[in-house]
Amino acid sequence: MTTSSKLLPVHKRFDITFSHGEGVYLFANGKKYLDFGAGIAVNALGHCHPKMVEALTNQAKKLWHVSNIYNVNELNKYAEDLTSKTFADYVFFCNSGAESIECVIKMIRRHFYVKNQPNKNRIITFTGAFHGRTIATISAAGKKKYIEGFEPRLDGFDNVEFGNIEAVRNAITDNTAGILIEPIQGEEGIKVCDKNFIHELRKLADENNLLLAFDEVQCGMGRTGYLFAYEYFGIKPDIVATAKAIAGGFPLGACLATKEAASGMTLGVHGTTYGGNPLAMSVAQAVLNEISKPLFFDNLRKNAEELKYELEKLKIEFPSLIDEIRGVGLMLGVKINSKIENAEIVKNLIENGLLTIPAGENVIRILPPLIINSQHIKEACDKIRKTLNEVKL
Repeated sequence: MTTSSKLLPVHKRFDITFSHGEGVYLFANGKKYLDFGAGIAVNALGHCHPKMVEALTNQAKKLWHVSNIYNVNELNKYAEDLTSKTFADYVFFCNSGAESIECVIKMIRRHFYVKNQPNKNRIITFTGAFHGRTIATISAAGKKKYIEGFEPRLDGFDNVEFGNIEAVRNAITDNTAGILIEPIQGEEGIKVCDKNFIHELRKLADENNLLLAFDEVQCGMGRTGYLFAYEYFGIKPDIVATAKAIAGGFPLGACLATKEAASGMTLGVHGTTYGGNPLAMSVAQAVLNEISKPLFFDNLRKNAEELKYELEKLKIEFPSLIDEIRGVGLMLGVKINSKIENAEIVKNLIENGLLTIPAGENVIRILPPLIINSQHIKEACDKIRKTLNEVKL
């Protein structure tokens, strides 16, 4: 079926329609595709994972939605389980990554407002970041291609060079309230922050009475080989926003915070209609249960190392096509030589049965489900090799 003319034409879609999925595979017109895009880092457990299907089906027979003016057992249990595995004292559930970042922004500003420091309301952000598509989140990221035509940009953000600690230091004023960073930039092409830079950010935040917030919408929930990327970097932020993989494909976002960071978020200052509904909580609980099993992350990191090693071998094999392999865990990027567009390679990979995601800096994102094994890695690399052999420069 062709794309409906009734859809707002804001998405550029590849000409393929999937009928169903199972594990790490999607199916269309009788052909099987190895999914190494996972819905842009969403399908953490692959497609139609039996535990997720069971959780959704069982909950759908009992209760879908009640207002947050009532107590919700599934919400309470998941909140307890998720926070117990993190730095956080509190969690707020919403429906998307952009909503979770909106909560971060409001939390940072409100924190200082209730401490009689309303002048501290500006947030330092970074070039190349992607925080969502709302007016606040595109203003925070400051990227021209997302802001153009939606001006005026919302005030309150000071955008500085990604990875430049001196730029951060120079941007801090008496009005600075916090720092918001995407520690591994996904849309920009899998750009990983230097660990020392992250540690310096934590130090600067402590020295200047600022809140440090991580945007882990894409890199959170196991993608780096840890439950959250802040563990990989070896620091504790004050606030973390996450979404995408948290419920494996069921729309859900979350904002995690320490009690101190969230001290301004009191009764009535924020809210949601759908956030934390029983359906979403039940599916998210199933995902968390699976990725919390013994050895899950050990196996994930082992497979991630193998995948990166095999991609590095392809870089050696195709030096005129691959400039760099970058990333952490199962959030990897293949930077393609500027002589050919990454979207063209992605299209050819689809024809050869492998699904990947284009990103900035001419990078192809490799974001497989967290459940891949050596066989899937070999299959994916064989398909990449076949595709690159077909490229005509």
